[in-house]
Amino acid sequence: MSGMNVSTTYLDHAATTPMDPVVFDAMRPFFLESYGNPSSLHGVGRSAREALDGARKRVAAVLGCRTDEVVFCGGGTESDNAAVFGAVYGAGRSLDAVHVVTTAIEHEAVLEACREVERRGVAVTYLPVDRDGRVDPAQLRAAIRPETVLVSVMYANNEIGTIEPIVELIALLRAVNVERAGVGMTRIAFHSDACQAAGALDCRTDVLGVDLMTLNGSKIYGPKGVGILYVRKGTPLRPLIYGGAQEFDLRSGTENIPGIVGFATALDLAERHRAEEAERLRELRDRAITDILQHIPTATLNGHPTDRLPNNVNICLGRGVDANAVLLMLDARGFAIGTKSACSEKQGASHVLEAIGVGPECQQSSIRLTFGRTTTREHVTAVVTALVDVVTTLRARAPMKEV
Repeated sequence: MSGMNVSTTYLDHAATTPMDPVVFDAMRPFFLESYGNPSSLHGVGRSAREALDGARKRVAAVLGCRTDEVVFCGGGTESDNAAVFGAVYGAGRSLDAVHVVTTAIEHEAVLEACREVERRGVAVTYLPVDRDGRVDPAQLRAAIRPETVLVSVMYANNEIGTIEPIVELIALLRAVNVERAGVGMTRIAFHSDACQAAGALDCRTDVLGVDLMTLNGSKIYGPKGVGILYVRKGTPLRPLIYGGAQEFDLRSGTENIPGIVGFATALDLAERHRAEEAERLRELRDRAITDILQHIPTATLNGHPTDRLPNNVNICLGRGVDANAVLLMLDARGFAIGTKSACSEKQGASHVLEAIGVGPECQQSSIRLTFGRTTTREHVTAVVTALVDVVTTLRARAPMKEV
């Protein structure tokens, strides 16, 4: 328990989620009893293989896809990297004849992968977003080139919670691909980082129409260090990790059976309760936003007012307030909140807030509350009360610092 107050109210579920006890119980036997290598032919290995195959079937059932389209990997970052590098090298062309389209607000796992392939000679277009953080389909259409092989647009943003119109974007791309097929041009694949969307939005691949999709266990009350890359059958993809040809020769390495079983269990539970939990969280989210804006007149909402994740509250508190100071003062009072992405160790401004046109002062004063399964109305009331008091305290101190 070192380093954590036992009475902490955790409101940073976009950073990570606690493991569901049901998930932990499902994983336990594969650490101590059924610990075999699923590639081994003996009984212990076959037991592990059965668990692996069963988990893959459960994930495929939730996603509405084939079992051989589910590739287990080491988390969301690896999955995003595998999608970007895999599509770029899977095109089978000189890198200077490859083009990728993404957005300015992607998670660093996508952005840094795109910047790396850019350094290797690939052309990359970073689409802007509007003030609410949404991509304009017309700008995507205008960005596509003959050499484009991949479009990567996240399903929902991890910082500001904005939901992207990916169904519309994919429909547009499908029409483009029909045109390209008619003249013998390469099909463009669509990848979506859906790590924040799972458990909150419909992630069925047969409904969305994605070719590649990333999910992460640590965002759905499952284990850290495990996730999937959905790969639509026939999508050209070069492996990121080479070795023993596991995972349909797309991700070598002995499979993490406890983690995979945990991921499948967590995804199954998240989908089972998705509709009712999303509605409950949406009510808490809207109440928090209303109360904060009412009691802190300088505060403004970051992200789309309605097309946003049901648990996401991202607020610019305004003049004289430093977000890190707010975070630390709320932490001392027993509330764990966030600012920008917890997955970035880099200091400085949020690239997401920059992309939506938020000025430096607002960036510096923006905080993120993300609710979860244990969050109650009482928690929301308590954190808003504490936040108002903290902002008042910081504003009272601000003039003293300027003297």
